[in-house]
Amino acid sequence: MMLAGHPVIVDAAGRLMPWISWGEALDREMDFYQQCPVDHGYPRFVHLTFLDGDWNPFSDRSDTIPATQNGMAILSYLKFHEFRGTQDPRFPTTACLMGDYLVKETLTPIGGKYPAFTRSTGQRERFPLPEDAGSQGDRPYEIEPDKGGIAGYALLRLFAAVGRREYLAQGLQNARVLAANQQHGDDTHSPWPFRVDYRDGEGRGPVSGNMTYILRLYDELLAHGYAEFAAARESLWNWIKHHQIPSAATDGALFAQFFEDHETPTNRTAWAPLNLARYLIEKKELLDPDWRADSGALIEFVRRNFTHVELGVTVCHEQDEDGEAWGGINSTYGAVLALYAQAIESAALASEAQQALNFTLYAIDDRGRPRDLCKSAVLGGWQEDAHTDVIHNYVDALHAFPEWEALGG
Repeated sequence: MMLAGHPVIVDAAGRLMPWISWGEALDREMDFYQQCPVDHGYPRFVHLTFLDGDWNPFSDRSDTIPATQNGMAILSYLKFHEFRGTQDPRFPTTACLMGDYLVKETLTPIGGKYPAFTRSTGQRERFPLPEDAGSQGDRPYEIEPDKGGIAGYALLRLFAAVGRREYLAQGLQNARVLAANQQHGDDTHSPWPFRVDYRDGEGRGPVSGNMTYILRLYDELLAHGYAEFAAARESLWNWIKHHQIPSAATDGALFAQFFEDHETPTNRTAWAPLNLARYLIEKKELLDPDWRADSGALIEFVRRNFTHVELGVTVCHEQDEDGEAWGGINSTYGAVLALYAQAIESAALASEAQQALNFTLYAIDDRGRPRDLCKSAVLGGWQEDAHTDVIHNYVDALHAFPEWEALGG
């Protein structure tokens, strides 16, 4: 059997093993991305979303997803830099180019309900993005509030790493805009709609499933002494704790809508509950005295609704409307399951997590070039699923189980 161009390797018990050691595969991929051509001062994978394995843009895709792609990339590069001992300056340098792109090129205009706010979608080869840059499922003047949370939190982590105050300033701006537009959520509405016209605040989509990174943004600013966010943070957490988490035990309707290219208001995703579970497991009692039960309920919701078997491996697909085990979501599943398995000391869940991550590792070729989906015939693709929302997941899993780095080889 072959998977993403590699012969499939299994152990004596029939469990999927990696084709190469995790450490070597991750190092090759990170080295490959340092070879990315630079346009307009930024590596192509920073400002373009669809690239092939030789850095060529897809001719039929002019749309981009700046906030998610670069927000998660900043977290990936900072985590990998720390994991490798902070000796290689290439990774924080590249993270700063991502931060510069978010701060200089992707903001809405000054004025309106969401001023100077990080855009969720855009158009390639536009520096900065024009006022009507919305693409994919966004209308020309729409933004997605939760994506401003991702970008804002990532910029604050970048500020903490390199000390450049423009990153703090933009994270603070995103948070203040979010707090000014926050509503009290209920059983059918999240505190922000999924999409908003940044000019007048008109919302579209009553539920935005990804509230975790806005919570992280508020928590990070509170840790920096910005007490102005205490009430907004408390209101958001109360909605997550008393409305959103309980919905995982029923239909999970409050985990609808995350992905930029989908518009169905009831389209639930695995990304949102998994990233909430990750935060609960990281913070434990400091965030939620019931973290063990709540994170378990979130993970079980995902396992029940968004997992399937490929090559004998339980893998995760991303949403109701897409049944493919894309690199971003399947590595997210493996990482969060690994963190949970380590926290509750479950060997069975650890094995499942390891195999899911082994599966996505096959997407990397011998030169370190990834693809967004193992079954894809071509390298590259969505940069979020190929690279930027993948690396940090392997680092998280390796913090839980350091011995996995030497697997395979």
